[in-house]
Amino acid sequence: MCIDFRDLNKACPKHLYPLPRIGQLVDSTSGCKLLSMMDASQGYHQIMLAPEDRKMDSFITPAGTFCYVVMPFGLKNARATYQRLVDKIFHPQISKNVEVYMDDMLVKSKEAQDHVADLEETFSVLRKYKLKLNPEKCAFGVQGGRFLGFMVTQRGIEANPSKS
Repeated sequence: MCIDFRDLNKACPKHLYPLPRIGQLVDSTSGCKLLSMMDASQGYHQIMLAPEDRKMDSFITPAGTFCYVVMPFGLKNARATYQRLVDKIFHPQISKNVEVYMDDMLVKSKEAQDHVADLEETFSVLRKYKLKLNPEKCAFGVQGGRFLGFMVTQRGIEANPSKS
């Protein structure tokens, strides 16, 4: 089902919130011995709407009137809300051992022996906030892989073989 939120979006003020700079996130992997790339499963749909906001995104179907209890796709401020959330919950780890761009996460470790502890810290945050991952889009404990469309390794950015 697709809901047209154009009228609601026109009525809502735009929340300005910057997205991280992809180049900086990718460059930060240089020198890391191990990486784990993770993808949040249906990212927006993991954010509960405040009960008082649910009536704002109600919709009518032949079966009745309904409203979302989780943040739907198509809302003007969904992107800013999601990035603000992940920046807040991963704040102690960002730039240290985690990078987050929307629903794409990267756990990075300068030393291989630290990677399990870095993952445990990240998984603890994910569990605390009940965020789920899409296991089919995750790679754990690798020396290189694809992150935000770039091939990242200990040496930094490399040519992406799928783009050749």
